[in-house]
Amino acid sequence: MKKITLFLLDLIALYASLIITLFIRYRSNTKEFNALFEPHLISFSVIFIVWLVVFYIAGLYDQRNFRNTAQFYSGFFRTISVAGAVSVIFFYLIPIFGITPKTNLFIFIVIFTLLESANRYLFNNVAEKKFKKPMLIVGASPQAVELAKFITDNPQFGYDLKYLVNLNSGEIGQSNNFGEIPIIEGAAELEQIVTDAKINTIIIGPEAYQAPEIINVFYKSLEHKITFYSLASFYERLTGRVPLGAINQVWFLENLSEGNKRTYEMFKRLSDIIFATTIGAVSLVLYPFIVFTIKINSRGPIFYKQKRIGQIGKIFEILKFRTMRQDAEKTTGAIWAADNDPRVTRIGKFLRKTRIDELPQLWNILKGEMSLIGPRAERPEFHEILKKEIPFYEERYLIKPGLSGWAQINFRYGSSIQDAAEKLQYDLYYIKNRSLILDLGIALKTARIALQQSGK
Repeated sequence: MKKITLFLLDLIALYASLIITLFIRYRSNTKEFNALFEPHLISFSVIFIVWLVVFYIAGLYDQRNFRNTAQFYSGFFRTISVAGAVSVIFFYLIPIFGITPKTNLFIFIVIFTLLESANRYLFNNVAEKKFKKPMLIVGASPQAVELAKFITDNPQFGYDLKYLVNLNSGEIGQSNNFGEIPIIEGAAELEQIVTDAKINTIIIGPEAYQAPEIINVFYKSLEHKITFYSLASFYERLTGRVPLGAINQVWFLENLSEGNKRTYEMFKRLSDIIFATTIGAVSLVLYPFIVFTIKINSRGPIFYKQKRIGQIGKIFEILKFRTMRQDAEKTTGAIWAADNDPRVTRIGKFLRKTRIDELPQLWNILKGEMSLIGPRAERPEFHEILKKEIPFYEERYLIKPGLSGWAQINFRYGSSIQDAAEKLQYDLYYIKNRSLILDLGIALKTARIALQQSGK
């Protein structure tokens, strides 16, 4: 609801800025105002769609960014600069609108920046401080504690965490406070606390279901119109991840039924073919330059083949432009890549940051071994280690691996078992919630990462 509200407020700010601009420019000439209003309205409406897409790609509709911080406003002003540059390109390099506004476009950008800055400041302030829902979390598992930290660090989500209920004495240490959040030991006073604190939302950890007295308290609380969530579903809703410690095999049976995804998979495969064919044909223009730079930078083959795990555990060979020196793992064997990896060549660093090294994987997509969006295809050597150390790791192979994915845009490049476990949480979220809309969002944000040269 907050995202829709913010989207509508942005749309109002865009049109209000345009009307103010035209009023400033032509307020003394009613005839000129009436003559130019319609062409400006039509052409700028197209531009507004582009601006809103740019805002989405930049993460300005991500609730984690609804904060009045220097980091937010720095990204906000950069995004407006990019959107303004795109507007110039549309008006002057693609002259299909019949108008080429210079002064009007400049005035519009200035006015919108001022209006939108005020809009975002007020909205972020309301999101962070007003209309907060008193809540408590029942259970003090590692996932519950992690969720509590996330809620207290992100007040813009609109929750006021009052208490953390520890059902297992000693589970979270000797301290009776988690930051500023009081910890209740046991459930003796739970019913009274729910009433006194006017609790609106209760998050139920798995251990709570094993305590009949807790369930009885919740049942009695129904008259207070309290909203109940399981820890797994609420954690997923807020963080975009699935908590491994709060799910079991029943969760997979309830949430990863593949029968209702058949239509989606059919359209996804069609879009994969169209994308791979189109981008593959266009990118062929770049191949001579890529081949030349790889050859002059280091000795070895142009392309690099590597075995990866595909859907349902099927092994296939992934194809990439070579970014490491020849025989990079000859003495070490398979090891995870890392920041400033010494095995990566100078041109290889650029190819990785811009994701150009992955262009040959379009062939894997055409062959049906990969998809545009999905979990990262893991190497067999690491797979054998990870499936022993991480619960439910093999479930990520229910679908095809992807060129990009939900985990890839939300988490850094994995270089340890702990990183792989966290990325698996994102992968399971994607497998459960995957849709063409989510795929489009991931593709757009992947493009932003590549353009910013911040990918790996």
